[in-house]
Amino acid sequence: MSKPPIDPPNVPRRAPAAFTYEDDDAAPEIPQTERRKPASFSGEVVLTPDEEDPFLNPEQDLSSLPVATPRKRHTSFASIAAGAFGILLSLALGLWTDQLIRDLFSRADWLGYAALAVLAVGILAVIAIVIRETAGMMRLAAVQTIKAEADAAILETRPARARAVVSRLTGLLGNKPETAKGRATLKATEGDVIDPPHLIALAERELLGPLDRRARALIVNSSKRVSIVTAVSPRAIVDLLYVLFEAARLIRAMAELYGGRPGTLGMLRLMRDVLAHLAVTGSIAVGDSLVQQVLGHGLASKLSARLGEGVVNGLMTARIGIAAMDLCRPLTFRALKRPGIGDFIGDLTPSMTGRNGNP
Repeated sequence: MSKPPIDPPNVPRRAPAAFTYEDDDAAPEIPQTERRKPASFSGEVVLTPDEEDPFLNPEQDLSSLPVATPRKRHTSFASIAAGAFGILLSLALGLWTDQLIRDLFSRADWLGYAALAVLAVGILAVIAIVIRETAGMMRLAAVQTIKAEADAAILETRPARARAVVSRLTGLLGNKPETAKGRATLKATEGDVIDPPHLIALAERELLGPLDRRARALIVNSSKRVSIVTAVSPRAIVDLLYVLFEAARLIRAMAELYGGRPGTLGMLRLMRDVLAHLAVTGSIAVGDSLVQQVLGHGLASKLSARLGEGVVNGLMTARIGIAAMDLCRPLTFRALKRPGIGDFIGDLTPSMTGRNGNP
């Protein structure tokens, strides 16, 4: 049996006392804030849903662009007037040349014969230019003809028309080394029974797949050059001139890639179709709204003005390239995915979106 503990000596013992738990410090009061009165948002506040944020959804294709199609040609009073005055000026030039040669013959025979030789050389050069421009226009027309025939052949049940379209497409792209494997694959299937839609899809994958990859590389490189030049150039006129130069070079490269090879007149017509398509779809207007749409409101507000302009001009060049791709491609996008603006954002802003496409 143990003994009870002995209290240490000289330690005063506390006297008994009563206490209550209500003496504890009261909890701090939470300040009451006034509730905001209901009010509408101002027009400057723009809310971006999460599903539309390009950084939260990097695989989303921003703004599905409408397909560019060639403009319908029709006779207008302006073209009639231009043709009439052109004929009149040609007659005036002919009369002036005739009078000049007669005057030279009256002075000396050798001067007249020299003028005739120069005139003959000039006429031959004009004929060569006309032949070249006509051939370029015919090649562009052949591309559109193949596209229209392919769209019609898909709706038929017999593969004869589809075979003819594939044959014309193979002939158009016969000088492209990228299509050598595809041409061999299509030649191996000549004896097979294939439905027209599947045959056209096979031709698109085998012949146009490699060319589409090259077209995308052309658009990316051109857009990067425009973006960099715009960001570092000191003058707005330099930006404008370089954008026009790069757009013209991109359109010509796209036409040559798909077998068009247009001349000067064909190039002007192709550029007019591209610009008309962009104007109709509202793609010419650029500014803060496009930067915010592509890069997000928070990031756009942190970008410098020059960098933002560079990105916008680069994206505009990409839209021009996509429109030129629609016009110059001999088949409509069906088996292969049509590129969109969202496919080029990561290439133009790699440091902003990261290598894996995440913010």
